[in-house]
Amino acid sequence: MDKFDAAILDAIQTNNRLTAEAMSKLVHLSPDSCRKRLARLRAEGYVDADIAVLNPAKVGRGLIVIVEVALTSERPADLDRFRDRMKAAPEVMQCYYITGNSDFLMILSASDMADYEAFTRRNFFAEDNIMKFRTSVVMDRVKTGFSIPVPFLDETNAT
Repeated sequence: MDKFDAAILDAIQTNNRLTAEAMSKLVHLSPDSCRKRLARLRAEGYVDADIAVLNPAKVGRGLIVIVEVALTSERPADLDRFRDRMKAAPEVMQCYYITGNSDFLMILSASDMADYEAFTRRNFFAEDNIMKFRTSVVMDRVKTGFSIPVPFLDETNAT
C-alpha cells in the first residue's frame, strides 16, 4: 500500500459513493487509476463492507444501549453459541468478544425500554450461560461510524 492507496481508503470511509472523478481530485490521481486501485484494495480485503449508517431515531430505533455480558462458561461451544445468537439478533448493531471483567460488549438498538427488556428476556434471562449483564443507555450520539485512521506511508517506504 502506498500513500495513494491510503488516501483512497481514507476518502471512502467518509463517503463510499464517491465517483472516480471526485476521488481523483481528492487523491491526485486519474479517475481510471482510482477505479483500478479501489478494485484492487477491495479484492485484497481492505474493505470489509460498504454500508450506510442510519439515524436510529428516524427508523424508530432511537434507544441505543451498550451492554456488557459475562458468561458462566467460556468453553468454545458456549462462546460460539452466544456469538451465533448475537449475530442472528437484528437488534445487535455491534458485538465484540473482549478481555476484562466481561466477555462480550455490544451496542444495540431498541424502539424503547420495553423493547430492550423484551430483548433481554429472550437473549439473556432465557440463557443459562449468562452470569450477568450490565446496561448503559446512550444519552447522545457524539460520534458514530466505522472510520479508522489509515497510515499515510512515506514515499521512501512505499511499495
